[in-house]
Amino acid sequence: MTSCAATGISYGPTADPEHAAKAVKQALDRTGRSSASAVVLFLTPEYAHTPDRALRAAARAAGCTQIVGCTGAGILTEDEWLLDATGAAAMVLHEPVSISHRPGQLNVSLDLTTPEAISSEWIDSSASRFGAVAADVVGQGPFTVWRSGRPAEDGHVEMFFQGVDGAMGISQGIRMLTAPVAVGEVDGYDVLQIGKHPALSVLTQALPFSVGDSEPFPLHLLMCGVTFGDPETAVADGRFKLNHIVSANRENRSITLSSALNPGERLFWGIRDKLAAERDMEKKITALETKLAGKPEFAMLFPCITRGPSFYGNRDRDIEILKNRYPSMPVIGFYGNGQIAPLSTGSHLYQYSAAIGLYRSSNR
Repeated sequence: MTSCAATGISYGPTADPEHAAKAVKQALDRTGRSSASAVVLFLTPEYAHTPDRALRAAARAAGCTQIVGCTGAGILTEDEWLLDATGAAAMVLHEPVSISHRPGQLNVSLDLTTPEAISSEWIDSSASRFGAVAADVVGQGPFTVWRSGRPAEDGHVEMFFQGVDGAMGISQGIRMLTAPVAVGEVDGYDVLQIGKHPALSVLTQALPFSVGDSEPFPLHLLMCGVTFGDPETAVADGRFKLNHIVSANRENRSITLSSALNPGERLFWGIRDKLAAERDMEKKITALETKLAGKPEFAMLFPCITRGPSFYGNRDRDIEILKNRYPSMPVIGFYGNGQIAPLSTGSHLYQYSAAIGLYRSSNR
């Protein structure tokens, strides 16, 4: 049976449009087909100014115009990841799988956006979105997304898979330092008290290392998690979102967060940890396969640029875990500025995480 999906990757010293064509042709060769029903194409940041020639090259190679994708700080397939080269990664899709502007029966979406086009109304709507935010290494742009083989002027792409079942989720990979506790007192973005104790004191007592008053606070490692629903099961069920620590204020023992909280909300302190991230990814894949009710035929992986090789030490353990579980499965993705995945009844924009989608043909 011919596979419904396959990937290819091509790279070199310059932003040659032929990298897009070569990636598509490599993927087609793997399926034994001469054309595709649709192509998911991710390009490195060097293409962001003028992606048109690369998109046309991909369309010619694929024999179709349904080309969807964006530029990312780096690109990846199951074969390799790129963060220091210029190139293209492509996934070709074949019948019964296709991509459409209209929701299918199962409403399995792919959502891509530029940082400038993000709005709370779009992210926090009741729609169950999955995807990522276009990126480059320095965060300055330009950023480009495309659909139907053309750049999207509004900076948004929302496409829907047809003929597939999908299970999508997020791996945040945070090691908890405290249990969820109710926020006691806040002042704007400053959390003054957790329960009846100063917020900074609660955090420093939970750290696995000591931080003196004269030492720099390791803010790059620490996170605040805000839970939803039953606090006893929220973390285990993944019902939390991360809130970033802006500053630790030793004078009044408060902590400034990137998003304001309300008294009564429950938070926990956590730390970025490689082993915790690996275990969480393995757990998430198992949960998604159960939800999918069968082994996937292809996958999409959207890690934060601060995760991946820069986090794991010049290797991407998220890809490796996927490959170990499904050795021959096609995988495509890019390293982005944010990850979009379902949360409770809607969706959320995540950071420092990896969004993962598993898919299988519904025509089995």
